[in-house]
Amino acid sequence: MNSTTPPYDVLATVDLGSNSFRLQVSRVVDDQLYPLDVLKETVRLGGGLTEDKLLEQDTIDRALACMARFGERLRGFEPRQVRIVGTNTLRVAKNAPAFISEAERLLGFPIEIIAGREEARLIYLGAAHSLPATRERRLVVDIGGGSTEFIIGSQYKAHVTESLPLGCVTYSLRYFPGGKISKAAFRDAELAAASEIQRITHAYPQSEWQLAVGTSGTARSLRDILEINDWTSGEITLGGMLRLREELLRFGSFKAIDLNGLKPDRAPVICGGLAVMIAVFQTLHIERMIVTDGALRDGVLYDLLGRQREKDMRDSTIAQFKRRYHVDTAQAERVLRLAEQFYGMVAPDGPLLKCLNWAAKVHEIGLSIAHTAYHKHSAYILQNADMPGFSRREQSELATIVLGHRGDMGKMTREIADPELWHAVLALRLAALFCRSRNDVDGRAVQNVQQTMNGYAITIDGDWLETNPLTTSAFGQEVGQWRRVGMLLELRPA
Repeated sequence: MNSTTPPYDVLATVDLGSNSFRLQVSRVVDDQLYPLDVLKETVRLGGGLTEDKLLEQDTIDRALACMARFGERLRGFEPRQVRIVGTNTLRVAKNAPAFISEAERLLGFPIEIIAGREEARLIYLGAAHSLPATRERRLVVDIGGGSTEFIIGSQYKAHVTESLPLGCVTYSLRYFPGGKISKAAFRDAELAAASEIQRITHAYPQSEWQLAVGTSGTARSLRDILEINDWTSGEITLGGMLRLREELLRFGSFKAIDLNGLKPDRAPVICGGLAVMIAVFQTLHIERMIVTDGALRDGVLYDLLGRQREKDMRDSTIAQFKRRYHVDTAQAERVLRLAEQFYGMVAPDGPLLKCLNWAAKVHEIGLSIAHTAYHKHSAYILQNADMPGFSRREQSELATIVLGHRGDMGKMTREIADPELWHAVLALRLAALFCRSRNDVDGRAVQNVQQTMNGYAITIDGDWLETNPLTTSAFGQEVGQWRRVGMLLELRPA
C-alpha cells in the first residue's frame, strides 16, 4: 500500500487451525481493534490427517464447505483488508497445495502458510494486546490442534519463540484411540509430550519469566472447567488439572463425558489437550497460569494493522538480516534503485515490487558464507531461515528472485511457476549486472524495458554502450542465458 492510501477502518482475518477455523472481522479505532463479527467452525483438519500425511477427502470436503461460507462473509473486502493464515496441519499435509488452491478460490483471497515460530510470534502479539501493559516477562503457551507454541516476551515483543508438534487433536487421536480414557493412555501422552518439551527447557527457565499465560481453546476450556467446578479460582493449576484427570478417568470414554464448563465440541479433544498441558506445567515448573482471550487471529490482525501504519515486521526482519550478514548497504541501495526502475518499466503496478525491494536489499547475504555461488547461499538462507513476518510463500518468492539474479538461468525453469516472477528476476538481474563495478550508475542510460511476444527488449543509450564495453559484453552473455529458459532478450541501442 502506498503512502497516499488511507488505512482501512475494518480488517478481517481467517485462522485455519488444526482444530477450528475462525473468521474475525474487526473495526479499527485509534490503533486498537474491536471485533464486529466472529465465525467459528470446528473442522478438525488435523483429525483428517492420515499416517501418510494426507488429508482425507471427507475432511477436505468439510473444510471447503466452511471456506465457501467464510468466502461469502468476506465478499466486498479488498485484498489489503484481509489476511488468511494456515498452521500446523497445512504445514505438514502432502496434499495441502491442492486443498489450498481450491480454498483460495472459494475465499477469494490468498492463504499464507506460516512457519511454527512465525505462528508463535503472532500468538504472542495477539496475547500481548489483551493483557495489561506491564513490564514483566511472560511465558505464553498456546496448545493448538496440531502444535503447541511457547513464547517468552515482554510488552509487545516476543524474545524467544518455539513450536512443537503437540496438539489436542493429534494427541487425542494418537493416545486415546476410539475415545477410550485410561490411566495408561494419560501416562503415555504425558510422557511423550514431556519428552518433546524437554528439548526446549534450556530456553525457558523459570528465571526468564514472571507470569505464565495460556491462550486459545485448550487453555480457555481448562480454565472454565476448573473454575466452574470450584477446583481453582479462575486460573489453571497443576492440582486442578490432576483433579480433572481423575474425573475424566471416571467417565472412561469421550462419549460419556459430562462435565460442567466443557462445551460439546471440546469433549473429543480435551484429554489430549489436558495431557499436553500437564506435561507443560511439570516440565517447565509452572505453578499457575492465567488465561487470555487474545491469540493467533488477534495477532494476525494487529500485524496487518502494523503494515498499514508502516510498521511492517517484514521490513524489520530484512534490516536485521542485513546487519547479521554484513551486507554492503551502499551496493544494496544501488541495486535497489535500478531494480525498482526496471521493474516499473516492465511491470507497472506489478504485485512483486515490495518483494523485489526486499530481494535487492539482501541479495548478497550469501557472501558471508562464500563468494563462489553466493546467490545460491543467499537463496538457501532466505528459503529456510526463520523470518518473522514472512509467510512461506513470501519466503519462497524472495528466495527465487535472489536465486535468479545471477548465474545459470537454466535452473530457473523449475523454480518459477508464477509468470510475474520473471519480471522481478529480470529487474534484479539487470540491476546487479549494471552495478558490477560497485559504483553509482546513471539509470537514465536504460530508456525502456518492455515485455515482448517472446521475452524482453531493453532500449539503452548507444553512446553509453560504447563507453561501457564490459557491461555491453555481459549483455551479450545474458542473451544466451535467457535463451536457456526459452526467452528472447533483445538489446536495442537508442
